[in-house]
Amino acid sequence: MFNFDVERFLRIQNGALSLKHDFEEAIDSIYENGIENVFFVGTGGATILMFAAEYVVKNNSSLPVYTEISSELMLMDHKHLGEKSLVILPSLSGTTKETVAAAEFCKEKGATTISLVGHANTPLANCTDYTFVNYAADDTSCESFYIQSYLLVFRLMYKRNEMPTYHQVVEEMSKLPEALVKVKEATEERAAAFAKKHKETTYHILSGTGIDWGQTYYYGMCILEEMQWIKTRPVHASDFFHGTLELVEEDTSILLFKGEDKSRALTERVERFAEHYSKDLTVFDTKDYELEGISPEVRSLVSPIVLATLLERVSCHLEEQRNHPLSTRRYYKKVPF
Repeated sequence: MFNFDVERFLRIQNGALSLKHDFEEAIDSIYENGIENVFFVGTGGATILMFAAEYVVKNNSSLPVYTEISSELMLMDHKHLGEKSLVILPSLSGTTKETVAAAEFCKEKGATTISLVGHANTPLANCTDYTFVNYAADDTSCESFYIQSYLLVFRLMYKRNEMPTYHQVVEEMSKLPEALVKVKEATEERAAAFAKKHKETTYHILSGTGIDWGQTYYYGMCILEEMQWIKTRPVHASDFFHGTLELVEEDTSILLFKGEDKSRALTERVERFAEHYSKDLTVFDTKDYELEGISPEVRSLVSPIVLATLLERVSCHLEEQRNHPLSTRRYYKKVPF
């Protein structure tokens, strides 16, 4: 595969999975003291990557769960944030100022805090009650964050007797890194062709739903916009027909992300419309990939991870075709804002 280190990828994703025992010990200990709700708190893409875990909890547990932007949370008087709150704060660098400040804010409220970081001895890592470190770079961080957030909420639901298949699910998750490499290999030619075709495309509509909505939003904002300076319109499949459909013309590029949960029918509705009115529809469907050893139940949970891993191949080829490194920025960490 072009510009891709398989061993490095496997090391990072297996590193995330290797935290399972430590996650279990932490959740079991916190659970003994009582948990009334869970907050995912972060900034930018790290927060968006928590949407999938939030979705899992909302649809499989009676435990209240909230995903909040760090800077906004500190300006709110959130009535549910308190001594029995579990707050999970992701930051790859461990230095995101707003998230560090939010961690201190949550601790002042008496909440228990967990940080998910890529580097030890960083401000966020040093200020939370529990810290978990798994090194990753931008091209490997999505899968790592998804795996870690899933393992945490799966264990929490298990403790609440809301996930009886916990041991089976985490066992199948262990097979995911190798399966993801095969997803990348199967996507390589298609990703190269997409990048070549769309190297000068200036605007894309992206649509997804359910557990995959966060990945849809993330890919538009954090990859195509931030890393490639391409204008996008990420729209939830349910909202597509309440505004965005009027932007569709024959040459409008539409990227549709199809997963395998109950909301799949909503993306199929967008697909039917787009096939009729646009000649530039691209569908990425997780059902197209085998994922050996992973059951239908777990497939429906890991579809955002599959989408993230195949879209990395698209990003890699866009970078090359557009002669625009994914690390290039005009403003981010360049100017004060």
